[in-house]
Amino acid sequence: MERRAFLTGSGLTLAAGSLNTFAQAEGPKTQLSHKTLAQADWSGLRKLFPLTYDYIHLATFLLASHPKPVADAIAMHRQAFDSNPADYWHEHFMTIDGKIAQAAAQYMGGQGHQIALTDSTTMGLAMVYSGLKLNPDDEIVQTVHDHYSTDLSLQLRADRTGAKVKRITLYQDPAKVEVDQILSNLKAGISSKTRVVAVTWVHSSTGVKLPIRAMADLIQGINAKRTDADQILFCVDGVHGFGIENEDISQLGCDFFIAGTHKWIFGPRGTGLIWGKDSAWQRTNAVIPSFSQSYDVWMGYSSQDQVPIGEHMSPGGFHSFEHRWALPEAFKLHQQLGKANVQSRIHQLNSQTKEGLAKMPYVRLYTPITPSLSSGLVCFDVEGMHPDEVVKKLHSQGVIMSSTPYRQSYARFAPSLINNEQEIEIALAAIAALAKG
Repeated sequence: MERRAFLTGSGLTLAAGSLNTFAQAEGPKTQLSHKTLAQADWSGLRKLFPLTYDYIHLATFLLASHPKPVADAIAMHRQAFDSNPADYWHEHFMTIDGKIAQAAAQYMGGQGHQIALTDSTTMGLAMVYSGLKLNPDDEIVQTVHDHYSTDLSLQLRADRTGAKVKRITLYQDPAKVEVDQILSNLKAGISSKTRVVAVTWVHSSTGVKLPIRAMADLIQGINAKRTDADQILFCVDGVHGFGIENEDISQLGCDFFIAGTHKWIFGPRGTGLIWGKDSAWQRTNAVIPSFSQSYDVWMGYSSQDQVPIGEHMSPGGFHSFEHRWALPEAFKLHQQLGKANVQSRIHQLNSQTKEGLAKMPYVRLYTPITPSLSSGLVCFDVEGMHPDEVVKKLHSQGVIMSSTPYRQSYARFAPSLINNEQEIEIALAAIAALAKG
């Protein structure tokens, strides 16, 4: 439905006018060059995406549209492969993973040799958790707020090793969560047998962002009283904070940080990474044989200690290389915009969303208002409506959002860099109309 019809039919009066009017004002009459994009130029950034203007896109965190620099790099690599795949592969495969990891480190912190390349968050979680060196009496602590990918990866490892998985609750009411509550519940959940703590930075189930640095400090305090063999590994699924929060990942305090790069980063679809401390990598084994420099070890040309640990842990085999090899362009684009600017902008739009929902009498907001405990996801309910019905009705009115894929499901917004204040107001008005109806 065109937004003109939506606004007229629902009796709403917005300065925005119709979707067509909005698109004519903001749409890409000519696509900008990313090379001329200035820091915090959100309107210019939007024009780098081929996203249709027929909808307001509030679910791009699921899977990114490729911005122009990423799309151009994919096309360049694809053309080279199609023209001469054998030569192009042999020219790059021994060195390019290291260059990609270095580009990632320049964006996220840490060092390139600490980064393994994957195809997704799920692959990264499976790689780390499937390789953990555990004994039958060891305990893995995770939370009830984690995604299915974490749940099953840890359970499968426990089944193979005899280790036990303990799931703890960090909060009851996400809207009222407090740091002290999270830390208290985490501390109570750790026992003398705990060897791994696995958490999710931003919960896609509620929008809660965990205080990772404070949790790391708590765990480090416990580790200070333990022998080396009994140290706790702190593992973080960071995908819904990665590309938003202005953090040096190596300073967060975790041992492993795992994320897909085809969500908030706007990276090529089918890409992801794992960052791990040097000491943490020593406590997990590779699961899939690596290529690149590990091939030299197999051939007898070099020894394992000459291969960067991240490359050794990166799954080998043939991937969609034109996508993986284009990943540095996504990091460059975020750095061009400015990491602090990105964080500020996404929090600004999310605060606008949460404050608008909080004023609606028939809407219950689950995500904390404070940016210190939330990030880019906003979860809510409309009284008397199933979340999927909310999503369907909004979609029919030109607004794409989602519902949380958990046993307890909520409707969910995800304002990102490709959105603006006007779009948020239109979406909020549509929800207000549902609530009144």
